[in-house]
Amino acid sequence: MYPAELVKPMKEDLTSVGFTELFTPEEVDEAMKAQGTTLVVVNSVCGCAAANARPGAKMSLLNAKKPDNLFTVFAGVERDATDTARAYMLPFPPSSPSMALFKDGELVHMLERHHIEGRPAEMIAENLMDAYNEFC
Repeated sequence: MYPAELVKPMKEDLTSVGFTELFTPEEVDEAMKAQGTTLVVVNSVCGCAAANARPGAKMSLLNAKKPDNLFTVFAGVERDATDTARAYMLPFPPSSPSMALFKDGELVHMLERHHIEGRPAEMIAENLMDAYNEFC
């Protein structure tokens, strides 16, 4: 577990643009019942989350079409909530950071860590925007 003061700015990086934090498995289960499209970001302390994932997720929201619901869990902090969110992302293995787009609770697009690490935020945003244009 990471200290709260360490992860606070990393969490705020997403919550400041409209993402809602999920802290418990029950909150994740309730969020996954949301109608429409839902983006879930598994946030983390790693460098690729700071340089690529969070900036890419934020840039993607500049698209004309975007998800109806925005949620985030933090790997290594809200462990049970993260495990529950990852269960919805099966058959993809756990990775952080990662991003999953759901439509009416069904997984329709997934970005795993290996799709994020080493790629510029703009490329990640473009990947997400393509998914939004198809599913949102």
